Amino acid sequence: MNTTAARRGTAIGAGIAIVLTTLLGILVVDRLRRAGPRPLFQLPVACGETWRLSTYPGHDDFDVDLFPTEGESWGRPVLAAAGGTVTVSGINGSLGGRTPEKPNGPKGRGGGYWVKIDHGGRWETQYLHMLEPPLVQVGDEVAPGQQIGKVGSTGNSGAPHLHHEQRRAGEKMETWFGGEPSGITTDDEEVELERVSANCP
Repeated sequence: MNTTAARRGTAIGAGIAIVLTTLLGILVVDRLRRAGPRPLFQLPVACGETWRLSTYPGHDDFDVDLFPTEGESWGRPVLAAAGGTVTVSGINGSLGGRTPEKPNGPKGRGGGYWVKIDHGGRWETQYLHMLEPPLVQVGDEVAPGQQIGKVGSTGNSGAPHLHHEQRRAGEKMETWFGGEPSGITTDDEEVELERVSANCP
């Protein structure tokens, strides 16, 4: 084989190697980006309690506000909807001044005290407007049903409640609880429905 042919063969081999490496890289990145199966999320509130799930025009599609059907909202436990790792714990926006002692105090901005949990497979949940600093820190591993905070009205909130979101690969999705869809998919109109929490030990 002459030198030119050898060089051509080497160049072709190198080209094939580059193409194969690129394709393999694309497949690996695609697999890493692809979301895994939906975790078995539960209502992020105490076992056996009935809560009202609601939305309203301008709330944003898939966002859910939760209010207990009995008793005070202030200070009720906020529980992890599934096990995972805390990725955010702190203040979103500003707190405002709404407390159990001053329920009509000034509103803040954003989500107030909040927590975000990574559940693996590119699924995460968010919990907003909590009463006090969260009970968990970034990096904490939380178990399903573990208390992460208390229901409040910090941030841009008109009344004590829990704002909850479920996201896949960064995009909001319809919330599911106990393996069933919540039914809240749009904020085109006011929606209210009730669910019983199965977030039990």
